[in-house]
Amino acid sequence: MDPTVLTQNLLSPPILFFALGMLATWVRSDLMIPPAAAKALSIYLLLAIGFHGGAELHRSGLDGTVVLVLGVAALASAILPVLGYFVLRSRLGPADAAGIAACYGSVSAVTFITAISFLDRAEIAYSGYMIAAMALMESPAIITAIILVRIAHRDTGTATRNGSTWRTMIHEAMANGAILLLLGSLLIGYLSGEQGWETMKPLVKDPFQAILCLFLLDMGIVAARRIVDLRRFGAFLIAFSLVAPPVQAALGIIVAAMLGLSPGDALLLAVLFGSASYIAVPAALRLVLPKANPSLYVPMSLGLTFPLNITIGIPLYFAMIDWWWTP
Repeated sequence: MDPTVLTQNLLSPPILFFALGMLATWVRSDLMIPPAAAKALSIYLLLAIGFHGGAELHRSGLDGTVVLVLGVAALASAILPVLGYFVLRSRLGPADAAGIAACYGSVSAVTFITAISFLDRAEIAYSGYMIAAMALMESPAIITAIILVRIAHRDTGTATRNGSTWRTMIHEAMANGAILLLLGSLLIGYLSGEQGWETMKPLVKDPFQAILCLFLLDMGIVAARRIVDLRRFGAFLIAFSLVAPPVQAALGIIVAAMLGLSPGDALLLAVLFGSASYIAVPAALRLVLPKANPSLYVPMSLGLTFPLNITIGIPLYFAMIDWWWTP
């Protein structure tokens, strides 16, 4: 990997603000982003990235390649938790193994947004439909986790809350606010086209980097608190948090090569394969897998995997892609 790429990423404003947030926690500063403001920042980022993706999709059009990539992304989100589950079952019970596997089979929208920022700084093109791929990869992992636990228990009454039905569980997975906002913004951007983009550009593009910095400042504060929780979980889960992402990202790069994607799209697919959800999936797991321990999967995905991906993971994956794609 070219050291310059890593240095540029580590010294970019979003990453430095993330580091500032972690530092603030470690020195016990009173620096914080109010919860309401943090929620507003996340809403803005999801809206902006979704609308931008829809506008890009409008420009590129919807063809067989796009449909194929979206189908492969959704299928990957259903399969990746199975691989993680069987690794984790060597040390954990079915519910905890499935909960962690669901997080690592799903995606992190903030990691994806950081990857887009990386591509924008490097002036590398990417396709708007990759936003739709991210949204489609949120829910299948949750459904797979439920199936795995049901198989393990051989009893449909012990894997989920009493009274929960498949329709309720699938609805909770698909109607998640983050997913709905992403898909809705994507659709609005697609339908409004160039005229809509020109109208929304001052809101969804120009302030994007500054708001991302504020959001990552808050994420740094939260992540530093979660890292402390990992001390009692042992080397196995810590190793999984650090090894699973690059392994899954490498699978994403292989799939991207097979699909003939551009380097920018290949990086985004690798990030989707290698990231871990710490917002949408944990929220859903509290309903559908209440026996899964959130003090395991949240610190793993947010405390270790998220910092790993946004600091050295993204430039590492791009270096692999650049080496592979260069004649």
